[in-house]
Amino acid sequence: MNDEKNLEQEQQAFLLDTLRALLAQDSPSGFTAGAVELAQKTARDLGFETRVTGKGNLVVKVPGRETGRTVGLCAHVDTLGLMVRSVTDKGMLMVTRVGGPLMPTLDGEYCRIYTREGKVYTGTVLSLSPAVHVQDDAATRPRDEKNMAVRIDEKVRGKEDVLALGIAPGDYVCYDPKTVVTDSGFVKSRFLDDKASSACLLTLLWRMHRTGARPRFDTFFTLTVHEEVGHGGSTLPPVDELLAVDMGCIGEDLTCTEYQVSICAKDSGGPYDYGMVSRLVALAKAGGVDYAVDVYPHYGSDVGAAWRSGMDARGALIGPGVHASHGMERTHLDGLNATLRLAGLYLELA
Repeated sequence: MNDEKNLEQEQQAFLLDTLRALLAQDSPSGFTAGAVELAQKTARDLGFETRVTGKGNLVVKVPGRETGRTVGLCAHVDTLGLMVRSVTDKGMLMVTRVGGPLMPTLDGEYCRIYTREGKVYTGTVLSLSPAVHVQDDAATRPRDEKNMAVRIDEKVRGKEDVLALGIAPGDYVCYDPKTVVTDSGFVKSRFLDDKASSACLLTLLWRMHRTGARPRFDTFFTLTVHEEVGHGGSTLPPVDELLAVDMGCIGEDLTCTEYQVSICAKDSGGPYDYGMVSRLVALAKAGGVDYAVDVYPHYGSDVGAAWRSGMDARGALIGPGVHASHGMERTHLDGLNATLRLAGLYLELA
């Protein structure tokens, strides 16, 4: 009993350490090399062979105990972000979205600007009417790409001063995740979609390293890098079944909570494989895993991208319940552990 308790405590520590490290690594879609390098080193340190594909996905193949089927688990390490679109005459950076961040939630957020020469500058995302003592529309001006910009923490008086710093259109702007883990078990951070589930996949590798367990069938663990822009799963290894481990939705007309693993029956791209979803439900019931089955109205996953690219495989989607997706997100350790448990049952680890 003590050995099992110690194992669970070690696993929890690894999960949180890995999640914090991933969240601290800026990685909007198209700018993910640092996060992939971190994940690759983690997998290699655990004794697993890895490779990085031409598009930048990290692939870890784990031999199974039996032949006859190949399965895949995928999560994504790319996040939302911004990119410099232009520089104003006053030296502010106009931006375009990378993925779908909720722009109103970015008003006042600190950020980093990465230039192509390797320089990093800090700044703040602000409304173009930022001062209540100055602008009549400070409270009412829309918070969108046309009405928000980045104020740089450098002495600039105009466009030429900004360009002299090496900042130019196409540079990435990455805003702070603001990660906090509370004593009550909540994980509050931007980009839990999908670094929470990426940390879960790496934790499954840790558990296999720690216990010697192996999946029943040969398994590809893949961390993709373009999910937030719609094509992360388009170049996955060929498998018979693909389980995307992403985030579960919480909100109106949905039953999932932050303490559960969500099993998605259908998203905006259509239904997931009925037999595979049914098997996941049965596994959760038999294993005593707290779960919910939901339909996501505004959602797409790497499974959908893989199917649109012609992958001939069954597919399903699970993930911890995440509140306020694409904004200031939150989940709970109970949801992360339920996701780990269900993914392990799916792999039939032994």
